Amino acid sequence: MKRFMTPENKKWWTLGAVSVGLFVIMLDNTVVNVALPSMQRSLNLTLSELEWVVAGYALTFAAFMLTGGKLADLLGRRLIFMVGLAVFTGASLACGLAPNGGFLIGARVVQGLGGALMNPATLSIIAATFPPKQRGTAIGIWAGVSAMALAIGPLVGGLLTQHVNWNWIFFINVPIGVVALLLIPVLIDESRDTSADQRPDLPGLATSAIGLFAVTYGFIEANSYGWTSGRIVGAFAVGVGALVTFALLELRQRAPMLDLSLFRNRTFSGANIAMLFVGLAMFGTFFYVSLYMQKVLLYSPVQAGASFLPMTVLIILIAPQAGRLADRFGSRWLVGAGMSMLAIMLLYYSTLGAGATFFGLLPGLLIGGAGMALTMTPTTAAAMSAVAVDKAGVGSAVLNSMRQVGGSLGIAVMGAIVASGVHSSLRAGDDQRIAFLHGFHDSLRVGSALALVGAVVATAAIRKQEHQHAAPKAVRAAEAA
Repeated sequence: MKRFMTPENKKWWTLGAVSVGLFVIMLDNTVVNVALPSMQRSLNLTLSELEWVVAGYALTFAAFMLTGGKLADLLGRRLIFMVGLAVFTGASLACGLAPNGGFLIGARVVQGLGGALMNPATLSIIAATFPPKQRGTAIGIWAGVSAMALAIGPLVGGLLTQHVNWNWIFFINVPIGVVALLLIPVLIDESRDTSADQRPDLPGLATSAIGLFAVTYGFIEANSYGWTSGRIVGAFAVGVGALVTFALLELRQRAPMLDLSLFRNRTFSGANIAMLFVGLAMFGTFFYVSLYMQKVLLYSPVQAGASFLPMTVLIILIAPQAGRLADRFGSRWLVGAGMSMLAIMLLYYSTLGAGATFFGLLPGLLIGGAGMALTMTPTTAAAMSAVAVDKAGVGSAVLNSMRQVGGSLGIAVMGAIVASGVHSSLRAGDDQRIAFLHGFHDSLRVGSALALVGAVVATAAIRKQEHQHAAPKAVRAAEAA
C-alpha cells in the first residue's frame, strides 16, 4: 500500500478521487435529458415543469457555487467536498423515489446544492495538490472528465430509461457516493485558505440566489403567463434589482462572496465570460436536441443517447491534449477556435428537418465534440492560471458559476424561443412535430450567435499567463526528494 501511496503517486490518486465526484455531479446536468419524455409520461409533467427539472438543478448549482468555494477555502476543501457528496447522494435517492413533479423538482434543487459544495472543492484540491508545471495537465484531465460526463449523460440516461426505468438515472449515484465517502479520507489531504478574515457572505448569497431565480423564472414561465403580465414583469424587475444589489454589496463587503478584484485580471475576466457563453449556448441545446431526437425523429431513448457517442469519444481524446497545448501555447486561440466550432455545429443543426438521419446528425456531433474539448479545458486552465493557489476555491467557484448561470439561463431563454416558435407555428396550422421544429431551429440560431460572441470575447481578452505562484510546501518537498 505504501508503494502506491508515495507523495508522487498520491496526488494522482487524489485527482482520481475528485474526478469521480466531479463525474457524478456533471453527469446529472445531462443524464436527465434523454429521460425527459419518460418522466413527462410517468409524472404528467408540463413542458415548463420539464424545464424546471433541468434548470432547478443548474440554478441551485450556480447560486450556491460561490458560497461552496468560500466554505471550502474557509473550513477545509476535503470536508466541504464530503459534505456536498453526502447531500448529493441523499438527494439522488429522493429524486429516484419522487412520486410527482413538484417533489422531483424540489429534490433536484437539493441535489444542485450538494453539487455546488462539491464542484469548487474539486478544482481547488487539484490546485493545492499539483505543482504549477503539472497543474495544466491535471486541470486538463479534470476538464476532460467534466466535459465527458456532460457528453456521456444522454447515453447513460437512454440505456437506463429504456431497459430499466428513468428512476435509475438517480439511483446509480447512491452506491458511488457511499463508496467515495469511505475512500476520500484516505486519498485526499485536507487543505484550506489560512489567510485572515474569511467568513461566509450571507447577504451576497441571498441577493444572488433571488436574482438568478427570478430571472430564470421569468424566462421559463413567460409563455405561460404572457411576457407583459404583472407576474413576469415583476419577476424580471425583482431579478435585475437583486443582481444589482448583489454587485453593490460585493463592492462594499470586507470579505465578499464574489471577489470582484479577480476580474481586474483580463484573462480571468475573458475566461469567465467565455464560460458564461458556453453555458448559454450549449445547455439548452443538449436539452432540446434530446427532445428533437425523440419527438421529431422518433428515436428511442437508447438511440438518442447513443447518437451522442461520437461527441463523447472526441471529448475524451482531445480534452487532455488541449490542456497540454494550453500550457505550452496559451488558451486564447484554442478557446476561440473551440467556440467557433460550437457556433458552426448549432447553425448546422438549424438546417436539419424531420427526416434527418444519424449520418445527417454526425457532422454536427463531430464538430461539437472537438469544439467542446477545445473550449472547456483551455478556458479552465486560463482562469485558474490567473488566480493564486490560496484563492483557488473562489476562483474555480466563479468559473463554474458562470457555466451554471449560463446553463440555467440558456435553458430558460432557449425554452422561451422554442415555445414562442411553437405557438406561432400552431396558429398557422402546423402539426405538433413541425411546430416544435420551427421553435427548435430559432433557438439554435440564437445559440450559434451566442457561441460566436463568446469566441470573439475569448480571443480579445485571454492572454498567456505564467504560473508564478509557489507550489504547496508538501509538493515542493516531494519534488526535492
